[in-house]
Amino acid sequence: MSGLALNELNAMAAVAAHRSFRAAASELAVSPSALSHAIASMERRLGVRLFNRTTRSVSLTEAGEQFLARVQPALREIADAVESVNRFRDTPTGLLRLNASEGAAERVLPIVLDFMAAYPDMRVDMVSEGRMVDIVAEGFDAGLRLGETAPQEMIALSLGVQEAMIVVGSPAYLTRRGAPKVPADLFAHECIRARLPSGTILRWEFARQGEETRLDPPGRLVLGSPDLSLQAARGGAGLAFVNCRSASKDLASGTLIQVLADWTPPFPGIALYYPRQRLPSAGLRAFIDCFQAARLR
Repeated sequence: MSGLALNELNAMAAVAAHRSFRAAASELAVSPSALSHAIASMERRLGVRLFNRTTRSVSLTEAGEQFLARVQPALREIADAVESVNRFRDTPTGLLRLNASEGAAERVLPIVLDFMAAYPDMRVDMVSEGRMVDIVAEGFDAGLRLGETAPQEMIALSLGVQEAMIVVGSPAYLTRRGAPKVPADLFAHECIRARLPSGTILRWEFARQGEETRLDPPGRLVLGSPDLSLQAARGGAGLAFVNCRSASKDLASGTLIQVLADWTPPFPGIALYYPRQRLPSAGLRAFIDCFQAARLR
């Protein structure tokens, strides 16, 4: 068997991390067909199938999992060695991989654009998804999510911007049904529920003077995202539990009215987190600088 090239092993690791030839090809800056041919060539030379492929998914076979588990530490060592040389450059170069919730990605995108303008040799792959992932196992340099959800073993840097989840309704709905005074009043209202990317339905959380309440209020309408809940609330379908920032224009125009304001205090917002045990790459260190500069503005 002829030796496998480093770029082939990195290609396999990328496909395994993304579970997609298209997404891995985008990271590696090659075409999906070229990447598929490269993996197929590896499989022929090794004499085993590394991936199970269907029209909808890509996953490692048992042989692929065992093979990648053996070679991945070496790939990380090589990447770290390359990065150690990169630190001697005047400016960082390479790929920065970030994993973020959709809300965090939207909030941090201006910082990413500033970073890319400041460091033209850097590329950024920011994956937005609802599920919480192991950023180390899946090959990400850092994560971007609400600070309270960042793993405790990670270094977490707050953006310094508070968030709040609030209850809103249209003037027509509140005229018809009245405004709740305490969270328990929600059980007499139509509540528009939102389903999270994980499949679970978002619980409504309240706090006042040290008292915390979590509710699953009744609702005949369940939608696939908080944004759709906001749209339904505008249409008078009921009360919605949404991010204050996403409802700001509606609140300013009077299209929606906030209720239970004293029960929905702000909380710490987006944080950047990364492994404590691993020395940050030059690219990540530069991004951290941009992130902290944005925090101070």
